[in-house]
Amino acid sequence: MSKYTKEDIIRMVREDDVEFIRMQFTDIFGQLKNVAITSSQIEKAVENQIMIDGSSIEGFVRIQESDQYLHPDLDSYTVLPWRPQHGKVARLICDVYNPDGTPFVGDPRGTLKRTLARAAEMGYSFNVGPECEFFLFQTDEKGLPTTETADQAGYFDLGPLDHGESTRREICLALEQMGFEIEASHHEVAAGQHEIDFKYADALTAADNIMTFKLAVKSLAQKNGLHATFMPKPVFGINGSGMHTNMSLFRDGKNAFADPSDPRGLSREAYSFIAGILTHMRAMTAVTNPLVNSYKRLVPGYEAPCYLAWSASNRSALIRIPAARGQSTRVELRCPDPSCNPYLELAVCLAAGLDGIEKGLTPPAEITENIFAMDAKTREEKGIQSLPGSLKEAVDLMLQDELICGTLGEHVVTQYSEGKYREWDEYRTTVSDWELKKYLTIY
Repeated sequence: MSKYTKEDIIRMVREDDVEFIRMQFTDIFGQLKNVAITSSQIEKAVENQIMIDGSSIEGFVRIQESDQYLHPDLDSYTVLPWRPQHGKVARLICDVYNPDGTPFVGDPRGTLKRTLARAAEMGYSFNVGPECEFFLFQTDEKGLPTTETADQAGYFDLGPLDHGESTRREICLALEQMGFEIEASHHEVAAGQHEIDFKYADALTAADNIMTFKLAVKSLAQKNGLHATFMPKPVFGINGSGMHTNMSLFRDGKNAFADPSDPRGLSREAYSFIAGILTHMRAMTAVTNPLVNSYKRLVPGYEAPCYLAWSASNRSALIRIPAARGQSTRVELRCPDPSCNPYLELAVCLAAGLDGIEKGLTPPAEITENIFAMDAKTREEKGIQSLPGSLKEAVDLMLQDELICGTLGEHVVTQYSEGKYREWDEYRTTVSDWELKKYLTIY
């Protein structure tokens, strides 16, 4: 049941002294977009009458079919606390619709909604808790980002070593004003690296929260003269940023992954969900790790998983089962990074897990040893495959997987793969600083 009505939104805009409303939506590649309207247009907005030119957005529609409409999710209304508090700015997260009133098939939020509807038909609801990492870097005299940080802190360190502590605190307080429940925030392993964890939610809300989180982090860092980046591997030789994704299915209010009679406390559905993700993971990686740069994080030596395995405790495995059981039982997928489109990421994760449940799949044996310490022969003997080694390989594998392509839909698959192949080709043909340093003098 909805929290707000149209009348509630109109009243709150007036009572909150809101002058601008940002009608936000997300494109196929995970970029947050918006149309800003003044408060005088709020009646049109709640009646789904705000238009956008979809042909101007990469991956949406062609120029001859450009008109699209924004349908706001009324329950997503909130005031942006980092904006001026006189003449405030609010936001509404929107779904994208066609002029004939049908949902636009290229809207990532709609892709997740369709997958959640399939889960509901099977009797499940899907809860997600993300762990978002990011870097805070200094800016130069022109205000442009660098990869420098005055921060010398490490894992769980605090000020004065942690120079980003005050900005991280400000982010947490702003998010709590927006309705987030912040469970933890701390310095991460690398200098300048941070993590803020917020409470799990239903998958659609979780995806909305990830987009809001990224906007808040970037906005408040900029306000404090810093640059926040969710780039997976901004600096060579140190840890990259991940977005571990904790997932659970519920049925009739009970955690479907929990079974006290099992030695590990896991249900048959949990094992099959794990098996489904492992079956489709190599094809999903183009979505969970969508940049050329993503594959520079997924290498041995920096804690990021790069091998297909699962474990109840082993952090070198792709899938880990955190210690909590009962209603808190969950499956943690450790490879996604925060550059991904969270709507598409959660859609493919859910679809793969449900496929495992529908087919009654059984996962391979649990791997309890440190996979990073194994040689290639040992991994082969244990049947441990690797994640794709490049964006191109990942997209090639995605296009071969009927389930993943069917979940995303023909429009998203076509536009997404074309965009990613262009990205790969640009990377492949660009002469890098590494090549100049390596070859310019000696050849």
